[in-house]
Amino acid sequence: MTDDPTTALRATRLGRRFRGGWALRDCDFALPAGRITALVGPNGAGKSTLFHLATGLLRPTAGELRVFGAEPGSPAARDRTAFLAQDKPLYPRFTVEETLRFGRELNGDWDQAAAERIVRAGDIPLDARVGALSQGQATRVALALAFGKRPGLLLLDEPLADLDPLVRIEAMGLVMAEVADRGITVVMSSHVLSELENACDHVLLLKQGAVRLDGDAQQLCETHVRITGLADPSTDDGLPPALDRAGVVEASVTGRQVHALLRHTGPLPGDDRWVVENPSLEDLLLAYLRSDSTPAPAPEAAA
Repeated sequence: MTDDPTTALRATRLGRRFRGGWALRDCDFALPAGRITALVGPNGAGKSTLFHLATGLLRPTAGELRVFGAEPGSPAARDRTAFLAQDKPLYPRFTVEETLRFGRELNGDWDQAAAERIVRAGDIPLDARVGALSQGQATRVALALAFGKRPGLLLLDEPLADLDPLVRIEAMGLVMAEVADRGITVVMSSHVLSELENACDHVLLLKQGAVRLDGDAQQLCETHVRITGLADPSTDDGLPPALDRAGVVEASVTGRQVHALLRHTGPLPGDDRWVVENPSLEDLLLAYLRSDSTPAPAPEAAA
């Protein structure tokens, strides 16, 4: 398959099976290049499996995955991909300078100036031992290694999970600044949904090994609505009779009031008894994470 400059990561009927069952199955998606994608899902949804497939550490059991059109793990894909996991594997006995030298020796297209700039911006001495650094400093060194590689695709698997809130904000700011400066594609996994809402413009939500949501973050919010109002006594679920149930993501009744989030697939309540508004990205993701159903696509998406 030839290089695809517009799509960073493309899955076609992708599946990966382990002894305990399928971690991913029949996954189709195309993550756009030059964007920051939020990879969302509960534990066990297949997020880490997807990262390992994208780096070539695992092979698909079914279907295929491509990185800019190349097979993961191939020289063409490996040279353009950087991966940073939560454990941030670094050699504690190395100094920071030795760590950056190690990165330079492993990568032909290495940006030493950028790597050193990221480290020095955190006031980290180059002669400091990695094992003596704080978690925030170690994360900064790991990010320096990732960006020093000049990646086209940066995969971040919960790399900020062990940091306190202030350090997380600083590290996220570093990522955003470097991405904006270089036009790098980022796929970032995090359980802090508010963090993703402020940083990401594309969403891929996995649940039980399947794709439940995939698309531009703003468009997804615009094609979903949250409705709130007094439960309609003429229906079992309290929702308006004319509402298309196929688009309902989740609905609940509290006392006499009903709340629902749905994909906009048909007529919406048009009277004063109902409040209709678009959800925030965090509300949208939470609704899909709580729900076991997958609503029908909007008419324009299904065409």
